[in-house]
Amino acid sequence: MEQVLFDTVNIGSQDWKVRNLDAAYFQNGDAIPEAQSDEEWESAGENNEPAWCHYENKPENGLIYGKLYNWFAVNDIRGLCPSGWHVPSDKEWDELINYFGREHNAGGKLKSTMGWNDPNRGATNASGFTALPGGYRHLLGRFSEVGLSGIWWSTTVEGSWMTWCRSINNNSERMYRYQNHQQHGFSVRCVRD
Repeated sequence: MEQVLFDTVNIGSQDWKVRNLDAAYFQNGDAIPEAQSDEEWESAGENNEPAWCHYENKPENGLIYGKLYNWFAVNDIRGLCPSGWHVPSDKEWDELINYFGREHNAGGKLKSTMGWNDPNRGATNASGFTALPGGYRHLLGRFSEVGLSGIWWSTTVEGSWMTWCRSINNNSERMYRYQNHQQHGFSVRCVRD
C-alpha cells in the first residue's frame, strides 16, 4: 500500500480525508449499530435505521478500506464525519472531479496505485486522494467487488429511495456518477466544512 503521510489532502478549494471513514460512533458519541448478519443488514435498511459493517465482517478489511455504511447512517442528524467535516454533496463531488477535467480521467488521478486488482487502469493517485476498492454491501446483505471497485455516498437524494453516488473501478480511469438504493452499504469519504 502507498504510504500515507498526512490524513488530509487539499484539492483545489477543498480539503478531503485521504482514507475512507472508519467511525463506529456519531459525533455526539452515540454508537452506530453494527449489522453483521444479512438479516440485521436488511432489517436496518427496511426500517430506515443507520448501520455499518466491515467488508465480509472482517475487522482487518476495516483497517484497509474503512467501514461500509447504509445511507441512513450518512443522513443521520448526529453527524457521521468528525466535527468540522461532512459527507460531500453531489455538487462537492462534481467540484472534485471537475478539478481533474471531468469524469473521463478523474478516477485514475484519484485511485491508489496499489491495492486494486489488475489492471488498475489509469491509476496515478496524482491527487493524493488514495481511493481504494472497498467494494459494497447489497441491500439484502451480500458483499461484492472488493479489490474491483470503490463506491462512495453523497448526501444528495434523488426520489424516495435513491441517492447519488460516485464509483471508480479497476478497469477504467473514469469516475462514475449514478443513483443507488439507500439500503446498500458504501464507503464514506469526508470533506472539510
